[in-house]
Amino acid sequence: MKIKLAQKILAKNDDYASANRKFFKRNNILCINMISSPGSGKTTILEQTAKALKKKIKIAVIEGDLYTERDAERIRKTGLQAIQIETKGACHLNADQITKAVHKLDTENLDVLVIENVGNLVCPSDFDLGEIARVVVLSTTEGDDKCVKYPGSFAKADVLLINKIDLAKHLDFSIAKAKRDARKLNKHLKIFEISAKTLAGLDKWFNWLIMFSGRRARRPK
Repeated sequence: MKIKLAQKILAKNDDYASANRKFFKRNNILCINMISSPGSGKTTILEQTAKALKKKIKIAVIEGDLYTERDAERIRKTGLQAIQIETKGACHLNADQITKAVHKLDTENLDVLVIENVGNLVCPSDFDLGEIARVVVLSTTEGDDKCVKYPGSFAKADVLLINKIDLAKHLDFSIAKAKRDARKLNKHLKIFEISAKTLAGLDKWFNWLIMFSGRRARRPK
């Protein structure tokens, strides 16, 4: 007699993720899981996004980091809601943490919820958080071989933001090569070349967010 012991390791996480996704769809919230290496510029991108769009769409942020509330404090200064999850050393967020954090937010009339995941291109790619879309950020200071070295993060993403393009001319980074490698992994990937410092290219990212927020953009006050 054989006893089947196999069980999907991430089954419990997937149950929470499924419930999260149903909540987001029921409430018409575009939930984005943002993944990158440390220092790619995720928080700066979100600060610029908040400044540009907070009068047009309602955005909140869940920040994931090993320690400190520094990123959440930066986001709150822009006027957005921000909840910090300190993982105490864990290399990724899980769906249960998102469930608990969401219930601390005012989600009424919320258009976009961004989860800024822990800086890491390995672990976060394996954990479904219940997001509607996944965005990966690659900065030119990291090297143009990240797509090949960490294919999981790029293959599962909906959008790739190539950040710090203002520095590319000073670095051994080929934007064309990075885009070509990413598209080999994911032919449907939308790619925006941006600089969160100079604001170059951010208008296309903003337009994508508005288009997929699921609600008509509000007029500036």
